[in-house]
Amino acid sequence: MDIKVSATAPAKQTNATLVVPLHKKISGVCADINKRSDNAITRAVKRGDAIAEHSNALMLFELKKVTSERVMLVGAAEPNKSSRAQFRAYCKTIAKTLKNSGSVMAIIHLEKTVFVNNVDAAWHVQTLVQILVESQYIFNLHSGKKKPASALKKCVVVVSKSEMRVCAKAADQGVAIANGQALARDLGNLAPNICTPVYLAKQAQALAKTNSKMTTKILTEAQMKKLGMGAFLSVSQGSRQEARLICMEYRGADAKKKPTVLLGKGVTFDTGGISIKPSAAMDEMKFDMCGAASVFGAMKAISELSPKCNVIGVVAAAENMPDGDASRPGDVVTTMSGQTVEILNTDAEGRLVLCDSLTYVERYKPAAVIDIATLTGACVVALGNVSSAIMSNDHELADTLFEAGQTTGDLAWELPLWDEYQSQLDSNFADMGNIGGSPAGAITAGCFLSRFASNYKWAHLDIAGVAWLKEAAKGATGRPVPLLMEYVLSHA
Repeated sequence: MDIKVSATAPAKQTNATLVVPLHKKISGVCADINKRSDNAITRAVKRGDAIAEHSNALMLFELKKVTSERVMLVGAAEPNKSSRAQFRAYCKTIAKTLKNSGSVMAIIHLEKTVFVNNVDAAWHVQTLVQILVESQYIFNLHSGKKKPASALKKCVVVVSKSEMRVCAKAADQGVAIANGQALARDLGNLAPNICTPVYLAKQAQALAKTNSKMTTKILTEAQMKKLGMGAFLSVSQGSRQEARLICMEYRGADAKKKPTVLLGKGVTFDTGGISIKPSAAMDEMKFDMCGAASVFGAMKAISELSPKCNVIGVVAAAENMPDGDASRPGDVVTTMSGQTVEILNTDAEGRLVLCDSLTYVERYKPAAVIDIATLTGACVVALGNVSSAIMSNDHELADTLFEAGQTTGDLAWELPLWDEYQSQLDSNFADMGNIGGSPAGAITAGCFLSRFASNYKWAHLDIAGVAWLKEAAKGATGRPVPLLMEYVLSHA
């Protein structure tokens, strides 16, 4: 979709849909249209067809003295009393209605009456554009009969002249983030017989070619074995698909500036190994690489925007299968850090690929490391499908990620990593077990990872509840690409 930001609406666009906010008191462009059309909007409100404050939409057709063939009235909160959540709901109403309307072009008047108090115009434009582009997503990579795309091809967002420059930049960011989400969703939705660790490595190499500031390094199993990554390799040893450690390096700032490392769990299919999962809904375990997919999505958005920062995207890619060579409960493995782990449950494999990767990324001397993983069902029990979990060894980093979630609507909530939880990982036969029992399962998983991240600022995002949807809407969401990009861009 072509997105433009303009200070004036294009003249005589007869095939366009004009989108305007409807408040209880008709005002702004809406009032002008109402006057030119002999009070058509007033009549619609009196009939109850158009309702303010409810984020619903009404399409009016071929109004007198209005050049656009359609006018969309979108219910809005009272002027300057909207919250971020209400504004996002307003944008989603616009996007959904346009997608299903048959409109080829839309002219959206983003009037300040719908703005959130003390929030700049750039945030509103970026949010609107991101939602517009995201709403057009279709997964067609496996379909013989392609799902039809929306007719909508162009959107013009009308803003005040004084804010044109900053809003144009914000629109570019919204498009890039939505494109990153689309890539993350594509990778998550791909069938696991296609989206293997080697496939992900090839996608990283292709992505690096899109920006001269980006390079890729791929570690094979043989190279990981030389580094002593015994925990990581214990996960892949039962699979015919070789593991890969994928490192995408973006250098957009001075070499002296420490990079942010984004580390994604990329278990391309998780049977649970010898501790095999129930067969019901096991197909959803192709989504166990959505942490890795979000890293790809963030790196794609970074590639499009070329921000002045250094970011390393790392993907720990492996497949967890039950085979004669697979790890057993009771096995003890030695990690790259030298610490030993008793594998009590082979279905707690994500922390095993991540712990060695957390040791590996020390070589980048990072400003901060953020790992992203569909790690625990316990996180879904704690926070449902609304919020990711944050666990961190640095309160400032945790707070910044929380605020990024609030800004983008890609919500995250901090869980404690108190020392009192660490004893649940005690083992009689190794330095630690890979599980800590059912109580506080998400937290003890974070505690496990924290033992490998003590040399730098680190945060863990457990996205098990938000990475994909079920039932009729089944598919990857692309979260937390918006949260990650808000963090990255705020540090550029």
